[in-house]
Amino acid sequence: MRENDRYEQCRREISAQLRERIDLSRDVSDDEVHDILDDIVSRVSRGYALSMEQRNELGKSIFHSVRKMDILQELIDADDITEIMVNGIEGIFVEKAGKLFCWDKKFESKEKLEDITQQIVAKCNRAVNEAAPIADARLENGARVSIVLPPVALNGPIITIRRFPDHPISIEDLLSFGSITQEAADELQKLVIAGYNILISGGTGSGKTTFLNVMSGFIPKTERVITIEDSAELQLQSTPNLVRLETRSSNEDGVRQITIRDLIKTSLRMRPDRIVVGEVRGGEAIDMLQALNTGHDGSLSTAHANSARDLLSRLETMVLMGMDLPLAAIRRQIASGVDIIVHLGRLRDKSRRVLEIVEVMGYEDGEIVTKPLYQFIETGEENGRVLGELTAVGELTHTDKLDIAGIKH
Repeated sequence: MRENDRYEQCRREISAQLRERIDLSRDVSDDEVHDILDDIVSRVSRGYALSMEQRNELGKSIFHSVRKMDILQELIDADDITEIMVNGIEGIFVEKAGKLFCWDKKFESKEKLEDITQQIVAKCNRAVNEAAPIADARLENGARVSIVLPPVALNGPIITIRRFPDHPISIEDLLSFGSITQEAADELQKLVIAGYNILISGGTGSGKTTFLNVMSGFIPKTERVITIEDSAELQLQSTPNLVRLETRSSNEDGVRQITIRDLIKTSLRMRPDRIVVGEVRGGEAIDMLQALNTGHDGSLSTAHANSARDLLSRLETMVLMGMDLPLAAIRRQIASGVDIIVHLGRLRDKSRRVLEIVEVMGYEDGEIVTKPLYQFIETGEENGRVLGELTAVGELTHTDKLDIAGIKH
């Protein structure tokens, strides 16, 4: 018998014996499953002449398939993996150090992959099936998960997992990565403390959520912060008075959907000092702008956009998705509610940088007027890395909030 056949036959025998010995009538702890599995592996593997390394690998993979997320668990536990993309049973792709490559393992069956998708959504109190084939969820470690099932996904269940660092990235990390300069970081810290309303824009994978998490860390610890997200990702570990709200999907049992709009309206009755919205992508933009314009200074959020200027256009579109208002009224709301826009980008060398910081000056002659404070100026390229620096190109005009907070500028 070939070595691979021996290994697989041994695996099947161990799995079968483990299922027989686990008492399904009660909750069995992971430690108990480990003990049972170690005993079975030790006995069964002797007849298959497996090495110690093969026995350990076998025990780990079977435990992951029974109690964890099967072959994906190895990737989820790896600190250097940032994204996991499961394209049905056809292949698994991972992102590591900013580069994509195909993994050498696959799910053994479509049924096993479907079991994993149901396991993920069940832990988040969500549902995904043919009637509702799209779902967002999160893992226990905070990783963000997007699931798409047939018939929408033609090549089987699709799982995309965005894995976040076990230890949240700090401003010191961003400085060491070259994502921002010390001068710009100090300026943003002052603006957050003083209560400027700041929006963070950028494309997919530009680091908006990470940057929002860093900026939220600047909020004074004496303030009450309410975070609002589709799937909870923010890690505000140093905020004692913190309320975390998360949306909920409707289901076939009659459970009502709770949207970002619902949560923003609810948060206003919870006495917030700061409202942090994970991402604005639709009609909730009007509710957020109304909050910014009714005394909830110092609020933070992110949105997809190609530039700081483009974010203003997208905000207009998003407001119209939620309420039919004259364009002039929308622009006045944006100009009076948003103070600062920080735009992030991912350069050709895959590095994530702050590309511009812009002050929203106001509304004049039917247009929103902006003023650049910092811009990323590229100076060349060395060993495949883009060289350049975020450079100050203007001074803050509206310093009233800094003055009220007693912060020098």
